[in-house]
Amino acid sequence: MKMRKPLLARMQQLSAGSLLALCVGAGIALSPLTLQAQNFQSTQRQALDNVVAVVNNGVIMRSELDDRIAQIEQQAQAQGGSLPPRSQLAPQILERMVMEEIQLQMARDANLSIDDTELNSQVRAIAESNNMTLDEFADAVEADGMTLAIVREEVRREMLMRQVQQRQISNRVSVSERDVERFLSQQGQSGEQNLIEETRARHVLVSLTPNRDESQARARAEEARERLSQGADFASVAREFSDDSGTALNGGELGWVRPGQTVPAFEEAMRGLDVNQVSQPVRSQFGYHVIEVQERRRQDVTQESQREQVRQAIFQRRANEELETWQQEVRSQAFVDIRL
Repeated sequence: MKMRKPLLARMQQLSAGSLLALCVGAGIALSPLTLQAQNFQSTQRQALDNVVAVVNNGVIMRSELDDRIAQIEQQAQAQGGSLPPRSQLAPQILERMVMEEIQLQMARDANLSIDDTELNSQVRAIAESNNMTLDEFADAVEADGMTLAIVREEVRREMLMRQVQQRQISNRVSVSERDVERFLSQQGQSGEQNLIEETRARHVLVSLTPNRDESQARARAEEARERLSQGADFASVAREFSDDSGTALNGGELGWVRPGQTVPAFEEAMRGLDVNQVSQPVRSQFGYHVIEVQERRRQDVTQESQREQVRQAIFQRRANEELETWQQEVRSQAFVDIRL
């Protein structure tokens, strides 16, 4: 049980209020008699199951709600917390599930997806945040009454919802230089000057996947490079070719990059480019990059670091406020029929 609290804390960074679903691990060979008993229980449960909410073209079943409530009750008990009576808890949990369903439907409508590389990286990060290897994390998950497969699916759902939120909220929140200046003047912050060279760059990333081997990935990167050499717009090529979901929609923009912020192969190739020059495909552990250097400058990193910290803090506060407003909007626009 020691790992549960940090695990939930990590999950909640993906999407506020989200919780892991419980599942009793399976995999033991069952006798025919046991299978018959389980089949009877499953049939009996299905007969008693019913819809507790209709959300647009989807539904939430009572069994799903009961599982979520049982999970939260178990977590509260493990952490020594208290919960309101079920009559109050159930509507609250169901409303949370409705919001999740709305956002997941939006992700499906937008054809968003999380590939295995992204998912594996996130699950590994959760394990590391609990000071565990992936194998240790899987053992701890099973000891906690779950399975790694269930956790992976919940992480995938959370990542999809985060993608939807980022797409919607990033366009609704801005932080001006005036906002940053006002905050800094109120705080009176200052620091010693430390100049470094920064590079503003953008890239197209072609990853290796189960359906795309080394030669296919390089060929696709070369195709993207050829399109650019023929005068195609870099942002359009990035949106079409790039597998970097964090930058593709923004035309491959990486912003201002400092030494040490990218992997060595990428940094070495970028350092060798002139302004407005596009690289040949560059191999890194992430796949093949096609890089363009847009601008270079020398920057006082002490002052800029302060400004960036302030900018991020203001943005996060406004984004949290805007997220709540946006969720209320999409909830009001959705067809929701509560049948609890």
